[in-house]
Amino acid sequence: MTAMLSAEEFARLTARYDPDPGRSHSLGAHSYIDPRYLEIEREAIFYRTWQWVCHIERLREPGDYVVTEVQGRSIAVVHDRNGVLRAFYNVCKHRAHHLLSGHGRTNVILCPYHAWSYDLEGRLRAAPNTGQLENFDKREICLESVQVEAFCGFVYVNLDPKAPSLAGQSGDLAKEIMAFAPDVEQLTLARRLTFRMQSNWKNVIDNFLECYHCPHAHKDLCSLVDMDSYKVTTHGIYSSQMAKANKQPNSAYSIEGATVDDLAVWWLWPNTCLLRYPGRGNFQVMHIAPISADCTYETYDFYFETAVATPQEEETIAYVRDVLQKEDIDLVESVQRGMATPAFESGRIVNNPSGSGKSEHGVHHFHGLMIDAYRRALA
Repeated sequence: MTAMLSAEEFARLTARYDPDPGRSHSLGAHSYIDPRYLEIEREAIFYRTWQWVCHIERLREPGDYVVTEVQGRSIAVVHDRNGVLRAFYNVCKHRAHHLLSGHGRTNVILCPYHAWSYDLEGRLRAAPNTGQLENFDKREICLESVQVEAFCGFVYVNLDPKAPSLAGQSGDLAKEIMAFAPDVEQLTLARRLTFRMQSNWKNVIDNFLECYHCPHAHKDLCSLVDMDSYKVTTHGIYSSQMAKANKQPNSAYSIEGATVDDLAVWWLWPNTCLLRYPGRGNFQVMHIAPISADCTYETYDFYFETAVATPQEEETIAYVRDVLQKEDIDLVESVQRGMATPAFESGRIVNNPSGSGKSEHGVHHFHGLMIDAYRRALA
């Protein structure tokens, strides 16, 4: 049964929220610790928004496929013989066995349970030993389709058949990404890091969306970029964080000979973070997936000009893995523990009208989108 939000719960959740970030508190802490809220979020958010799958390089050729999961629902994305990207629930129409796994290339989608097979357009081609069945017409059987879209070098799916396109929803995001990372489609996956943290997924997003904590928690990052130039801007279903690289030596990683001089970061509602760091041509994707109310799984993919990272890029990966992410995980896990006590209900949003990175208006923007989603769940 779909979890529902009562009017009383919604009123409590939003009691201290104000549309003006200069007057607002954060969301109520109970939405970060009560498991019922994750059930509401799955239905109202994750099954209705554009979810990141992979870089387009894995789906360039006919027959290429990638299997992803959207909060427990397995989805297969394929490149069909006519050059069209298609996505389906990765479920056989016979007995619901999963069809594909991982990623690769195939000419046919074959169920490993009873060998029912489908073409790359999702139509049933063969079903062994069904010739004697009454009222069985394989031409009427197709895999259940899901919306899929290529956007700025990456592939996304949306389980809501009525959802507007990502390009149509996201305003100038594509223009911004291509201005800062025109090479994004030509980059290749060089490394994946994975993290599991004892924190609600919203705490992970909250932490990502502000650099108010950076001077105190990320001293190496603050030596990498010019914090005086750090700017956070909110738009519709995304926000951006921009800063210039520091020209002086830094304690994070070497940027000697860098061709990328800017830090350019985007958050795409609800759980995808896109990053371009100073260095050689690069792009990173942080994908944040809730496991439970107090546990989150995160993948952090590095895309470089070559699949083998240079020594400088290895230094960058090591900094993210061993320093930056450790600092952030310690922060969000501490916040989660604090929210589970009776000492905290919500906190004041620190807002700087200039859009400074040392402001939490990006967090406030995220909370406004969360409230819109919770409001839709009232019905």
